[in-house]
Amino acid sequence: MKVSYHAHSVVKVEANGKTILIDPFITGNENCDLKLESVKADVILLTHGHNDHVGDTEEIAKNNDSLVVAPFELANYLGDKGLNTHPMHIGGSHEFDFGTVKLTQAFHGSSYTEEDGTIVYTGMPAGIILTIDGKTIYHLGDTALFTDLKMYGEMHDIDLAFVPIGDNFTMGPEDAKLASEWIQAKQVVPIHYDTFPVIEQDPNVFVEKLGKGVGKVMKAGDMVEL
Repeated sequence: MKVSYHAHSVVKVEANGKTILIDPFITGNENCDLKLESVKADVILLTHGHNDHVGDTEEIAKNNDSLVVAPFELANYLGDKGLNTHPMHIGGSHEFDFGTVKLTQAFHGSSYTEEDGTIVYTGMPAGIILTIDGKTIYHLGDTALFTDLKMYGEMHDIDLAFVPIGDNFTMGPEDAKLASEWIQAKQVVPIHYDTFPVIEQDPNVFVEKLGKGVGKVMKAGDMVEL
């Protein structure tokens, strides 16, 4: 299984001949290395409805006939746009042909802003626990620190976690360090930083505080194998 990071909260998983994209914010994301016109995706997983996470979902999904898995209200909203969606909700899991998806709590907001400024409520935000071939990836989405992260760490043997560190809109580095300790992931990658001035952070400082071998800074386009 190949897992790559593409700036902000964009993660790509390639396994068993399938390509899975999480929160594909490409257009307007200056740090992202992906080119929208050449992006391929069999599946798109969304944590919540904010524009910097839904990103280019509609265009990618229509170009690739992708399945979009998202929290219920967001899935319905995108379904009304003609996308092939699978709605889920917090605490629920579903076994797909590519792997098992479970949605976790995330303490944040969730709405989509249309081009005309209309704000559409898109339900509860979520984290995503993705399990494929016995390997587990936890994408925390946008979230504050909360103690149930300990529970997720106890319930799941997490191989790789993507943890927001940007502060202001999500956890900052100190809270993210505690979250990382609670979820007990074998490897932790910081995300959701440096995209905008208000969330500028030094990921290397965060990683150093996690201890040797746990934290890993991934630049846009970097890949790990599980």
